[in-house]
Amino acid sequence: MSDIIAIIVAAGQGTRAGAGAPKQYRLLGGEPVLTRTLRAFIAHPAINRILVVIGAHDKAHYEASLAPLKDTSKFLAPVVGGDTRQGSVHAGLWALRNAPPATVLIHDGARPFVSQALLSETIAAAQTYDAAIPGTPVTDTIKTIDTLGRITGTVDREALRAVQTPQAFAFAPLFAAHIRAQAEQETTFTDDAALVAWAGQPVHVFSGDANNMKLTTQSDFDAAEQRLHTPMITRVGTGFDVHAFSAGDHIWLGGVKIAHTQGVTAHSDGDVVLHALTDALLGALADGDIGSHFPPSDPKWKGAASDQFLIHAINLLRQRGGVLDHLDATVICETPKVGPHRDTIRARIAAITDLPLDCVSVKATTSERLGFTGRAEGIAAQAAATIRLPQGS
Repeated sequence: MSDIIAIIVAAGQGTRAGAGAPKQYRLLGGEPVLTRTLRAFIAHPAINRILVVIGAHDKAHYEASLAPLKDTSKFLAPVVGGDTRQGSVHAGLWALRNAPPATVLIHDGARPFVSQALLSETIAAAQTYDAAIPGTPVTDTIKTIDTLGRITGTVDREALRAVQTPQAFAFAPLFAAHIRAQAEQETTFTDDAALVAWAGQPVHVFSGDANNMKLTTQSDFDAAEQRLHTPMITRVGTGFDVHAFSAGDHIWLGGVKIAHTQGVTAHSDGDVVLHALTDALLGALADGDIGSHFPPSDPKWKGAASDQFLIHAINLLRQRGGVLDHLDATVICETPKVGPHRDTIRARIAAITDLPLDCVSVKATTSERLGFTGRAEGIAAQAAATIRLPQGS
């Protein structure tokens, strides 16, 4: 049994995108949209298998989409979908029923910009919740209107989210919800989150990615083509953090708990490495510092794990269409010795940021017994982050 299988829904005809092949098979940047979508799922190491749901007459289109891919070893045989999205997902789940995965990801074939970071966040959410979906804040003012087009009210957008895919579910309750909906002839659900919520299961919403656009109309394709050719500008930011030692038996460095003869004085968990990296990212974005985003005066952050600060900065980068290229941190202290923990720290930072391990550098130095770090009164870290942002963003 595979732990995680991704079902890619690619059975629709996409008529709103205009004449020609279904939108998931139209060319984007010289290759089919579906090819770009599938490449992202192939690349993620936690996804064991991929099942594509296709239209009854689209086998040739599907095979053409696989042709540019170097590795197709993760693919199960495609299945033919239904007349609706709900029917297509049902067909995919039905095909897996005899050897079901623990977790299934449902993704639209016409969302080719899904990032490795969003896939990682989706998988992490799936391990905590039986149903979890990405959503982005709604920035436009939303009005309700009557049949004559007159405004009848304004919706509070703070409670609104624009829902995306991939959506993650424990297989068994999702499959049961589909079976029940079919039996009760409830066939109008436009996504699986709505279906499982109808079945009585809570659905958790986590932060989505503004770049994860769905291609629906010709204007979407025009914007996507422009995006593929938008020049990217490299930026570098730096960060620095320091904490005094205090009574305790451990410290946190780079998201790793390290036994020590002392702790640190801090409002959060006092992880100087993650704090410095967060500030480096915010610096590259020219978006304030860690204190402006997470004020130490706010009791919400008392004892908080610092990985959420770094994830917040990553999300800000994504919202602007940016790419994280490299992180570099230097720990400055007499004790503890960082060397024995270096690889574990690098791996943890890589996991938090969804960077390849060879794009994360962690170094350590002493201050030659000079200053507060030399007197072993505290610990410091400095960091640099290299990013790329779309020109003019």
